[in-house]
Amino acid sequence: MIKVDIKDTKQFLSTNVYGLQEKVNQIHEMIHNKTGKGSDFLGWLDLPFTYDSEELDRIYKLKEQFSKIDVIVVIGIGGSYLGAKAGYEFLKQPFKKQKPELIFAGHHLSANYLKQLLKYLNKKNYVINVISKSGTTTEPAVAFRLLKAHIENKYGLEEARKRIFATTDKTRGSLYQLAVNEGYERFVIEDAIGGRFSVLSAVGLLPFVFVGLDVKKMIQGAQDAYNDAVNPDLKKNKAYLYAVTRFLLQKSGKDVEYLINYEPRLAFFAEWWKQLFGESEGKNGKGLLVHSASFTTDLHSLGQQVQDGKRIIFETVLNVKKTDKLQIPSDTDDLDKLNYIAGKEISYVNQQAFLGTKEAHLDGGVPNIVITLDKMDAYHFGYLVYFFEIACAMSAYLLDVNPFDQPGVEAYKKNMFRLLGKK
Repeated sequence: MIKVDIKDTKQFLSTNVYGLQEKVNQIHEMIHNKTGKGSDFLGWLDLPFTYDSEELDRIYKLKEQFSKIDVIVVIGIGGSYLGAKAGYEFLKQPFKKQKPELIFAGHHLSANYLKQLLKYLNKKNYVINVISKSGTTTEPAVAFRLLKAHIENKYGLEEARKRIFATTDKTRGSLYQLAVNEGYERFVIEDAIGGRFSVLSAVGLLPFVFVGLDVKKMIQGAQDAYNDAVNPDLKKNKAYLYAVTRFLLQKSGKDVEYLINYEPRLAFFAEWWKQLFGESEGKNGKGLLVHSASFTTDLHSLGQQVQDGKRIIFETVLNVKKTDKLQIPSDTDDLDKLNYIAGKEISYVNQQAFLGTKEAHLDGGVPNIVITLDKMDAYHFGYLVYFFEIACAMSAYLLDVNPFDQPGVEAYKKNMFRLLGKK
């Protein structure tokens, strides 16, 4: 479970959070009755309960079929990549060799990365999971063209077809058509689920299953988050409380939200979170500028700006309650002057760093929302994903924008295609 603490924001707010309860009730009904802007893309809302269990069984069987592989390459960009990467980083142990190794491609256009990846795969036993609703998005399409040729040359056409899995549209699109023509194993991205809300569909579940993550615990966490968000009462609904608080902080002049972590494994979760809120709210001249930082590391760089820079920032801190135990040893010479904390757990020192930083930033005019999770496991990953998804829907509707479209994303593509000479 998680807790949301907003007490260190109240001094910065001119409006009481609970004063928006009536508006929240209206938006809650709009979300669940699917009557708001973009309501065709609310397929994620009930997904923790309606996910295709037969499809999940097929994923497990596929993993058994390829139990000896060294690598699974996941090709995708945006929501077809960030959620799986976030979950993998959230749950993997540092320095522990993972088999199969999870490698991502198609999330940029770096020739150096792709060339070295192809060379790396020459001596690896691997499979490919290509993820795209259309199959024509430039970055993953380029990567797939290269990797498809590589895997066909390595294994031969028939075997390669067995080693390519397509997660795509149910009935249309170029990737769907290719998958049908070639006989690839197919998994579905539902029309009603946009990429940034697709983590708990086959988009994320297939990579998670292949690397041995506890998908059932993830889904359980998301189900509990759903149940905790059924009641719109701000005194009970933590996701809505978070959404309303950040909305009111922006009204008070805080235009930048930093998602802060004190655990490196949370850094990529912040990348998924930035897409979720940035792409959902950044429209019509509205929306917070979403940013992230990893403390204490970034306290030695960005910390100066947060503490003393322009007063437009607030922080949402992901605070992990239970972490590994490791004591700081004593040293006879004490040249580093650390004996005053000898015998203490590093996690305790990290917690004091969090509390000391929060106190300093509050004194510097930076409000803090604190989201505390018990530990970093599959259950809490699933819970946090759904928590932020439902919070994002509420938050965007408070701004009166469509949470589920992304018209601005197409602007760079039109210019790129023109410069490349696409007809």
